[in-house]
Amino acid sequence: MNRTPPSARTTPRRFRRLAVVGLVVVIAAITAALGCLVSQSSSSSSAASPANTLRIDHRGALGEADGAVPDGVTVFDDEIPAVAKLDPDLLKALRQAAKDAADNGVELYVNSGWRSPAYQNELFREAVSKYGSEDEAARWVATATTSPHVSGDAVDLGHSDATMWLAKHGAEYGLCQIYRNEPWHYELRTNAIDRGCPRMYADPTQDPRMQQ
Repeated sequence: MNRTPPSARTTPRRFRRLAVVGLVVVIAAITAALGCLVSQSSSSSSAASPANTLRIDHRGALGEADGAVPDGVTVFDDEIPAVAKLDPDLLKALRQAAKDAADNGVELYVNSGWRSPAYQNELFREAVSKYGSEDEAARWVATATTSPHVSGDAVDLGHSDATMWLAKHGAEYGLCQIYRNEPWHYELRTNAIDRGCPRMYADPTQDPRMQQ
């Protein structure tokens, strides 16, 4: 009677075990990669300016003339009202900073700048719809009567490399992040050139200007 050698009986099982282990490793790698992509996407969206996530259709009644900003706009684009209608001193500081940032390979993009009262109120209404209440919406979007965007005294900047650069160097130009929950929101504080930027508010609801 012929008998199958032990090695012949165990080899297929060994290959099956190796195949299962290999499949598990591949699945784990794919899962980790997908998790990383989701995390990056979440991080990117959480740092997005409300003026982008709540952007009004440029083709509608409230478009660029009211402060909506197309993609790719920089602080040098005078033909865009959101840039051109910024406070002149703020715009001058932004352009000085942008020239120096460019030497480090960083470009300052404008996600939002000056806004008309109508545009600001529309953003606030959309924020209420998104966040569920006026109190929660106020942590991210001000009304037209309180927003420094309407007066041209605030700008929302991107991308992340620009805000990181400004976090380190912005005070040298008087450019300060005002709210801890909005790393993109900058205003001019000329005293910061000598004294450094003032302490940030946790969010706009802590800002006395928003209590008007």
